[in-house]
Amino acid sequence: MFLFRATLAFAMRSQYEGEEFQVSNIIVCDETPRVSFWFVVTSPNTSRLVDKEAVERAVRQYRNRINGAFLLTDTYLEFIGIPPTLAAPVNPGTPPWLIVFGVVMGAVVAGIIVLTVSTVVQKKRKKNKKTESEDNEEETRVKTVENGAACENTCGVFNMSFSDDERLTQM
Repeated sequence: MFLFRATLAFAMRSQYEGEEFQVSNIIVCDETPRVSFWFVVTSPNTSRLVDKEAVERAVRQYRNRINGAFLLTDTYLEFIGIPPTLAAPVNPGTPPWLIVFGVVMGAVVAGIIVLTVSTVVQKKRKKNKKTESEDNEEETRVKTVENGAACENTCGVFNMSFSDDERLTQM
């Protein structure tokens, strides 16, 4: 019972900042074995009772501290005449939709970057293959062309009739 009286004295001290409430100012009456009781609060300087509304305000304001002292919740520690307090809703620092939006946008941007880089790499590979194949074509042309005319023996490697090479076409 001392712990309850001490936490209530603290709540009253915090409510009335100028007055020093002690444990002796909290009077517990009609205590039963089932821990049911009622209490009154007296003023520290005089033996006058403190108003019910002031005690209710102090209990309502410091209810979490009183419940925490006994490791109880509002369902187990009930103050008759004082409705239980509702915990404030938890507001996260960033809204959940913003986190999801950021993840989706990050995935989209990463996909665009991957596609762009892969196309650039493929174009470079194609360009390198074209230069190698052009070198091979030049070698084939050199092999099949002698003295500005196509060889009789072309071996089916290169058809000069569809060539865009102007040195072979005479006008």
